[in-house]
Amino acid sequence: MKRFRFNQQEIVFAVFALLFLVFSIFLNGFLTAENMLTLLQNVAVLGILGLAMAIVVIGRGIDISLIAALAVPPGLVLQMVQNGHSLPFSLLIAVLLTIAFGLVNGWLIAYAEVPSLFATLATGLLLAGLGQAALFELDVVQWSAGMNGFERLGQGTILGIPTSIVMFAIACIVVAFLLRQTRWGAYIYAIGDNPYAARVTGIPSRPIVVLQYVVAALIGCFAGLVMAASVNSMPTRVFNSTLIYDVILVVVLGGIGLSGGRGGVLNVVIGTLLIGTMLNGMTIMDISYAGQNLIKGVVLLLAVITDSFLNPRNEETAQQGDI
Repeated sequence: MKRFRFNQQEIVFAVFALLFLVFSIFLNGFLTAENMLTLLQNVAVLGILGLAMAIVVIGRGIDISLIAALAVPPGLVLQMVQNGHSLPFSLLIAVLLTIAFGLVNGWLIAYAEVPSLFATLATGLLLAGLGQAALFELDVVQWSAGMNGFERLGQGTILGIPTSIVMFAIACIVVAFLLRQTRWGAYIYAIGDNPYAARVTGIPSRPIVVLQYVVAALIGCFAGLVMAASVNSMPTRVFNSTLIYDVILVVVLGGIGLSGGRGGVLNVVIGTLLIGTMLNGMTIMDISYAGQNLIKGVVLLLAVITDSFLNPRNEETAQQGDI
């Protein structure tokens, strides 16, 4: 009988396949080249953000500040180039800002022992406010001549495959290697599974947590660069959108347990396919923004409840203050 039991990954993939088939048959305008390109671009950015969130959630945390990392450093690149700076120098400054941002997140959570939810909520608001108040001249930072050629990161093709999807695939390979083939990845799983035992066995828990948030911020910045290259601008007010909830949906629905220590890149890919298709279909059906939020809220609630049953949290090992 065990042969006929399905895990969460298989169930979510089956739901995605069924949803895609239904939309293709009954939804006018879904299965068109233009819409498929839009879907792939949106899926790529959402998936890259999902990889960043997965790294944090596997380590028993959460990063609400990812959308600030997506919007502000890439927006700074566009603004600096627009102001006459070279593209390499602008990218360097953006990367340094992103690393500093990740270090602040990691220090607050690992050393000051602020719960990750509140720490990243505060730092995300801080970075977004800094961008809007001091770094950007307009809410939508426009493309400029100095960025010519960089748009291929989001708009070109490689062997007929959209570059944005190639970037997502590369990010998947890199994150899978880091999580499954390096000592750092093994430490993240150990900390997520049992932070107290990880510390007792000599794992440098605090530095690993800091590194975890730095890498997540860098991946978020990369997603922002792909997004900016796809639309030839950076709408910095994306921070005020519900995108962060879409990212959490990707992670939870994909099967990465919120209790930590479980899941991987495949979970993110499957969750991204489902959520990306669902959002695209709702947009074509012209469901209102409020209606989409209602549907996403119900789906997220069901996903969290399901996760609590599939991945129960062991309170004896939930020593968040000990990591």
